[in-house]
Amino acid sequence: MALSRGAVLFFKLLACLLWLFELSHGKKQFPLKNLPPLRKASSYPTGCPATYDYIVIGGGTAGCPLAATLSLKYKVLLLERGGSPYGNRNVSYMENFHIGLLNMAPDSAAQAFISTDGVINARARVLGGGTCINAGFYSRASSSFIQQVGWDEELVNKSFPWVEEKIVQWPKIAPWQAALRDGLLQAGVAPFNGYTYDHVSGTKVGGTIFDETGYRHTAADLLAAGDPNNLRVLLHASVHRIVFDSRQGCLKPRAIGVQFTDENGGHHQAFLNNKKDSEIIVSAGAIGTPQLLLLSGIGPKNHLKSHNIPVVLHNKYVGKGMADNPMNSIFIPTRSPPRQSLIETVGITEEGVFIEASSGFGQSSESVHCHHGIMSAEIGQLSTIPPKQRTLEAAQKYTQNKLNLPKEVFHGGFILEKIDGPLSTGHLVLTDTDVRNNPAVTFNYFSHPQDLNRCVYGIKTIERILKTNRFSELSADGTGFSMERVLNMSVQANVNLIPKHTNDTESLEQFCKDTVITIWHYHGGCHVGKVVDQHYRVLGVSGLRVVDGSIFSRSPGTNPQATVMMMGRYMGVKILRERLGRAAGV
Repeated sequence: MALSRGAVLFFKLLACLLWLFELSHGKKQFPLKNLPPLRKASSYPTGCPATYDYIVIGGGTAGCPLAATLSLKYKVLLLERGGSPYGNRNVSYMENFHIGLLNMAPDSAAQAFISTDGVINARARVLGGGTCINAGFYSRASSSFIQQVGWDEELVNKSFPWVEEKIVQWPKIAPWQAALRDGLLQAGVAPFNGYTYDHVSGTKVGGTIFDETGYRHTAADLLAAGDPNNLRVLLHASVHRIVFDSRQGCLKPRAIGVQFTDENGGHHQAFLNNKKDSEIIVSAGAIGTPQLLLLSGIGPKNHLKSHNIPVVLHNKYVGKGMADNPMNSIFIPTRSPPRQSLIETVGITEEGVFIEASSGFGQSSESVHCHHGIMSAEIGQLSTIPPKQRTLEAAQKYTQNKLNLPKEVFHGGFILEKIDGPLSTGHLVLTDTDVRNNPAVTFNYFSHPQDLNRCVYGIKTIERILKTNRFSELSADGTGFSMERVLNMSVQANVNLIPKHTNDTESLEQFCKDTVITIWHYHGGCHVGKVVDQHYRVLGVSGLRVVDGSIFSRSPGTNPQATVMMMGRYMGVKILRERLGRAAGV
């Protein structure tokens, strides 16, 4: 018996709802062998007739899970400016963590930049984004953050496990991390919350994207959860402009395609299909996304005109509200060199200060063997040369000279304190129209007095930790540490391109200002309500959306990668639900 038209529609709708239920619950397992082909951008044929439902710009922390999810139902083109993380030992192995940040080659996974504040920073240039060059710590955003941004908590709580079951593990806690755990608890940063991904006050051990062998799993692995028949990935594809249809009669400019260059400098274009819901989604990160919007003609009109960029839409807020969670570190000398560890333990204080730790260096023949940890001069943070001579090249020269120091100087680890939700903000502007070059970024660290007060609280918390029995046992003579001594060592060991003052160790406020560094948690530049709407669609144009950390007014959790990967999955599911719902007439 033939089904009625209504019955057919009902079963189609039922099938769609069942698929969405399975999708949102993350039931399927996708082995890494299901990765789509990773092709160089030069393989994209000139005048390619293919069109796409979605073009995702940036195969990073958000872009990979987003593209994978969208590809389950639609044709997706993912454009990544960097290369593959696979086969790159500087990305894949913890022991080479410092080498990856040291590498300043044009095709390296990390692209260094110096903020106008004088702090050297890095942005990812590799498939997998920041998950390929960070310290690996995995910790979710707080429940209050989820509520403040207006996300669907049920879908959030399905999207986090989708990421975790694929690339996250519990660490086998390193001795330095165990020492911090014990020191935090003895110093009153309680209770101990055990091993947990959740953001809760007290001390905890979080997850890691490094497995037990020290191998890094990244957001690129999440591409294996997509449909390889629907997902096209191009590497070394530098998108330099979003193409708009701005013909007269259109209500507002519509994004219809992109222009990009390949690894050989060849020029290409890719376009969306003519379907109403097709979109370009920018996931190029908090530096790359506002930069690309500006280069595409969306931003303050006077700034665009000064670079001879045709104005598509005047928006004075593009690139505004940039912030970076300021961090300061204390070097702790020990009797013997601690084993390498990155971030595994964190103390979450009620005052909005996080305490973490790192130690040691890799033991492979390739690894850096004289190193002051995550934030040292070996990755370019230097303060002893005149301002006009402060270049990355000068930092590298300093690094070579430092190799002659006795290795005993490097015996020890770092305790780090960083500020949650800094109130100090800055801006991003173009320096030229080459998307491969860094824009000028200002964060205005500690310009707000509350941030400075919290830094001082963090330093005093570290002082309490150093006075505990657990840390006294680690000192050279077993009697503990002089705070003045470790502050002096910390000033000399790092830090940035900011001139130092003679009272750095007498005034904790001055120490905070002079030794501020980054742990790469910058965000902002495309804030909700100013550049994008609540659904992250770019205001004033159509067919264009932003999904990455540039939409945040504060960085989520102690470390943002968990939430940014979750957001990629979350937004992918949400976009699919809405589009499939419209197609089914519901």
